Amino acid sequence: MPDPVNTVSGINIKSSQNRLLIKNGRVINDDGMEDADVYIEDGIIKQVGRNLIIPGGTRTIDATGKLVMPGGIDPHTHLELEMMGAKTADDFYKGTKAAVAGGTTTIIDFVLPNKGQSLLEAYSNWRQKADNKVCCDYALHVGVTWWSPSVKKEMEQLVAEHGVNSFKMFMAYKDAWMLEDYDLMVAMETCAELRALAQVHAENGNIIARNTEKLLEAGVTGPEGHQLSRDEEVEAEAVNRACVIANQANSPLYIVHMMSKSAVKALRIARTRQRPPVYGETLAATVGTDGTHYKNACFRHAAAHVLSPPLRPDPSTPEAIVQALADDDLQLIGSDNCTFNEKEKELGKGNFTKIPNGVNGVEDRMAILWQKAVNTGIMDPCRFVAVTSTTAARIFNLWPQKGRIAVNSDADVVVWDPRLERTISAASHHHAVDFNIFEGQHVVGSPQYVIVNGRVCLDDGNLRVVEGLGKYLKTPPNCPFIYGEERSRSPQTQNLEVPVTPSKITNGTPTHDSHAELSVAQKQLEGMSVTSSGCSTPTGRKMREPTQRNLQNSTFSISQEMEGLNTKTSVRVRNPPGGRSSGLCLPGGLDGM
Repeated sequence: MPDPVNTVSGINIKSSQNRLLIKNGRVINDDGMEDADVYIEDGIIKQVGRNLIIPGGTRTIDATGKLVMPGGIDPHTHLELEMMGAKTADDFYKGTKAAVAGGTTTIIDFVLPNKGQSLLEAYSNWRQKADNKVCCDYALHVGVTWWSPSVKKEMEQLVAEHGVNSFKMFMAYKDAWMLEDYDLMVAMETCAELRALAQVHAENGNIIARNTEKLLEAGVTGPEGHQLSRDEEVEAEAVNRACVIANQANSPLYIVHMMSKSAVKALRIARTRQRPPVYGETLAATVGTDGTHYKNACFRHAAAHVLSPPLRPDPSTPEAIVQALADDDLQLIGSDNCTFNEKEKELGKGNFTKIPNGVNGVEDRMAILWQKAVNTGIMDPCRFVAVTSTTAARIFNLWPQKGRIAVNSDADVVVWDPRLERTISAASHHHAVDFNIFEGQHVVGSPQYVIVNGRVCLDDGNLRVVEGLGKYLKTPPNCPFIYGEERSRSPQTQNLEVPVTPSKITNGTPTHDSHAELSVAQKQLEGMSVTSSGCSTPTGRKMREPTQRNLQNSTFSISQEMEGLNTKTSVRVRNPPGGRSSGLCLPGGLDGM
């Protein structure tokens, strides 16, 4: 008798997720790249390599000229959230649909209890909202928005019984979610006791409250007042204070949505002295746009960019944040996707404090970073995988099931086309919101196929998600990346070097010359050392400075591969520290790239 048919929302998914072969691609992991085929069966990666023995009836995707990467993990979303008298436009269906369209196959959302509300009750509410809607897998952080002995008890239950290993505290939103320092320290101590991870929204809520009073008294009521009330110094002070408190509490720390150069500087200093580890997250919005929009005369436009901490008016901030990601001063990138339509944003007309905070980003996060970081030569593709997927999987104890292309990992896979060009627009995105903060930006590089748990959900550009396909992921405590020795050995903490052709970079910013952008990405792939087995290791996280001599010039060119030339040139490469040099042959496996 045949196996019973698996269905989700009446759709037969057994045949579509049973067997899949991705051929002729270049597999990119955080620690290396390899020309290999990937065979998937029943939602799991079963084989990675060449000359695989594959059963009949297997669908084949030809990934010639494409990159095969782990599905993105967005560690910071707010779907179906009610705040400031409004409800987000993206619910768990629309939000995860947009995520999959952009190459993200796992999200981690935030349960945010009201002041005095049971954490367990709020957690249950989030599960009820999400379980039957999500198009991809999801996990949950839980907010600690007030403190009492009962909160500590419920944190213990959430860790032990419900698979929650991270708790977020707010240093801002005075009289709403904010904790004072004493309660913040006790909450961090509790996280450490539970071997969970403390997270903070780092802004000085008391300073913001006083600045807001002064601005409103002075007649500053528009969206520009939002940024003026909470400048870089206000964020940087809170970052430093959070790190000190975490150190005193002997608690690992994760700082969400870091938005400014000053905050990153404070984090960098703390990471050199911190005993427990501390991690910094930034956003697609931070690298993709800036705070000059708050001065736009159109309220709709300016208000659409309001989030906290705010975008910074310093136009050099986006590139500096990208550089921080490349240098490991920041460890990962989320979206903080929290979308409100024009009607909801208008609640703050005449008083900027009432503008619901939030922007889009879950769909465009990966393409924006590729454009700003990889196409400009600041970041190599392995580091891109680290900051968009693998590091989140490691930090939240989902690795290696998530964040890796390897045997026995979940079949959450993106086939990335580095040549695919598109222009971002609210008219074509998959969000439920009526505005896109990246409107009109041209990107080169996007997913062509997205596989979620073995099912092809983006199929050669056609989005075919299934509502309810995703599942809730438990995130176990005592993560070895945080509490074990793994963090000291992690490859993404190494600041190494990859050469790139400087003539293709203009002041570290992307251009709309798609040929130049593609050439830079190709040169990065050329700069990866490839072993005799076809596996490669990144020779760097940060690209060579424009004035530095390229010590790895070779005649190998992926551009020639595009033109159909079968050139295979042997080159001698410089291995990472501790490695050995050897004469190696780069494969010509990216024909047509």
